[in-house]
Amino acid sequence: MKNLWKYFAGFKKECVLGPLFKLLEASFELFIPLLVQQIIDVGIANGDTAYITQRVLLMAALALIGLVCSLTAQFFSARAAVGFSAKVKSAVFSHVQSLSYNELDRIGTSTLITRLSSDINTLQGGVNMSLRLFLRSPFIVLGAVIMAFTIDVRTALIFVVTVLLLSLVVYGIMLITIPMHKKVQSDLDGVTSRTRANLNGVRVIRAFGLEEKEEEEFRRDNGALVRMQILAGRISALMNPLTFILINLGLCVLIWKGALAVDTGRLTQGQVVALVNYMSQILVELIKLANLIVQLTRALACGGRIGSVLDITSSMQEGTAEDTPAGSASEIEFRDVTFGYAEAAEPAVEKISLKVPAGSTLGIIGGTGSGKSSVVNLIPRFYDASKGSVLVDGRDVKEYRYASLRGRIGIVPQRSVLFRGTIRENLRWGKEDATDEEIWTALKQAQAADFVKEKEGALDYPVEQGGSNFSGGQRQRLAIARALVRKPQILILDDSTSALDYATDAALRKEIRESDSRPTTVIVSQRTASIMHADQILVLDGGESVGLGTHEELLKGCDVYREIYESQFGGAHEE
Repeated sequence: MKNLWKYFAGFKKECVLGPLFKLLEASFELFIPLLVQQIIDVGIANGDTAYITQRVLLMAALALIGLVCSLTAQFFSARAAVGFSAKVKSAVFSHVQSLSYNELDRIGTSTLITRLSSDINTLQGGVNMSLRLFLRSPFIVLGAVIMAFTIDVRTALIFVVTVLLLSLVVYGIMLITIPMHKKVQSDLDGVTSRTRANLNGVRVIRAFGLEEKEEEEFRRDNGALVRMQILAGRISALMNPLTFILINLGLCVLIWKGALAVDTGRLTQGQVVALVNYMSQILVELIKLANLIVQLTRALACGGRIGSVLDITSSMQEGTAEDTPAGSASEIEFRDVTFGYAEAAEPAVEKISLKVPAGSTLGIIGGTGSGKSSVVNLIPRFYDASKGSVLVDGRDVKEYRYASLRGRIGIVPQRSVLFRGTIRENLRWGKEDATDEEIWTALKQAQAADFVKEKEGALDYPVEQGGSNFSGGQRQRLAIARALVRKPQILILDDSTSALDYATDAALRKEIRESDSRPTTVIVSQRTASIMHADQILVLDGGESVGLGTHEELLKGCDVYREIYESQFGGAHEE
């Protein structure tokens, strides 16, 4: 939570003026019981109507000034809270963007969504209420006690005892509920994660008829969250009744002692009424303070969760090299590379060594979980190799600035992700200033030009979130066009043609191979037909390289490759 204070830097004025105007309002409020005392002891006692009218008008003026101060305080407090939360949200989002895939894998998407939305909104509400009430309520309570002492010291001791008892109640409940609110937010992460997984996989769930099972698991997780929320809410809810009980007991004692003091002439009736009013003010403010404490405990819990994200440092440090070679393609080299995911028992890939000359094509094939995607993710440095080196144009990828390295790479991941907007806007992710001519060239190379022309508006045709208004094959081709539009020096197709038929796949590879800016191409595929014409093919099995060579060489010397090929082509191959 401490590392969040710096985000108040641009709102120092608001953070001062908000509480200041609230204190001004509170000061005017403390004068009201004294005016009521004067009305009773002077105006009513002497039958002075003019005096009563004067004091009533003064009370109205104080109320009006207090209202203006209150609205002003609310304006500054809201401005500071909203501005602070906007800065925190921006900082967290930027920080998340700087983290490596290792940290993102460990934190989890659902947790980040909760912390960027629910947690920051709760923190914003806590800041707003704190600026308005954190000083005002204690000021009124302390001021009412002091004003009571100015009226009668002996009677004012009742205020001291009452306030001390109330403080114990508030502080005790706060200590109990803070860890509970942390647990509530943690359980909310779990519910968000399950909801996200169900929404993403709703078609699979329905295909296997597992709706009831998923509903039952959701009810279980949501029930645990609800139970914890109810428990925390019930304990927090004790604040108000306990506060009312103690304050009313204090009032009873105050009225009893005040009545005796009036009988003996030590106090006037107006003074007793003023003391009762001050006790009532303490009641109102402590109720507000109790609600603030509940909000504040939740905000502190959320602030701690947000701060924990900002405390995470990336396991990867950016390099300084920015040089970009003049050639149209880059050379790739793996030198005895071993890589394992965080907290994984075994490495994902081990001792990979190969060189891909500039402008050539490397095919990577292997069974599910053999480490194909792990290998290609090391090239743009989404992960760092645990051992060995990955080099691009003779330089270790760790030495490059991220923008310099990834700016020369066009990558199409396994899952083709499109964003809400138009086809043109999606393709310009690859190159911001791409002309329509460049976009159409990329679409033609990706075998997507024909179906785009058929869409109403062509390049201006809207794309729904995730590309849900396109088929799987169309999404893949648009994603490939997005990578090609930047004319990359390295093109990585990570099993990104799986939804294409063989003819379209072949035509796509031919277009890439014959393009003017022929890039160094890395093709990951489960299909031998997609990689059999590559200049060299890497065969992976269990994270290890079991074959490296051309299609013909591997058919003769690699059992794993031969088995994959024969399973797809019925055992017929050239000797």
